[in-house]
Amino acid sequence: MNIDKFKHQHTDILHSIATLRDLTHAGVVPNAAEIARRIVAMSGTIKLHLAVEDQALYPALQRGDNPELARMGQQYQTDMGPIAQAYEAFARRWNRADSVLHDEQAFRDDANRVLRMVHERMQRENRDFYPRIEAA
Repeated sequence: MNIDKFKHQHTDILHSIATLRDLTHAGVVPNAAEIARRIVAMSGTIKLHLAVEDQALYPALQRGDNPELARMGQQYQTDMGPIAQAYEAFARRWNRADSVLHDEQAFRDDANRVLRMVHERMQRENRDFYPRIEAA
């Protein structure tokens, strides 16, 4: 199975997270508009990535002849639910500059918590899941 598109989306999302971190470190207030714009852009990539996983990757693994990959796919899909919900709430809350400006510390706390979850999840997929799919 070719998962290059998934890996490329991971690269884009990880780059977006790093950019948000850099903007935040440079100052939330002067970068609030760019932070909000980047969150909106990243959200589009994340939504597309999750939809394609749910509609193509996980069903393909379930139909495949490798029960271990089918089990892993099911577990990864289940585990992603709470992470996706946390990210969706984060994106809804912080997708406008005035929201970011209104409560800088809450934005920082939320970004640290939610973006860390997304980052760690993608690193696990890159390290543990995708190589097994490619090897099969």
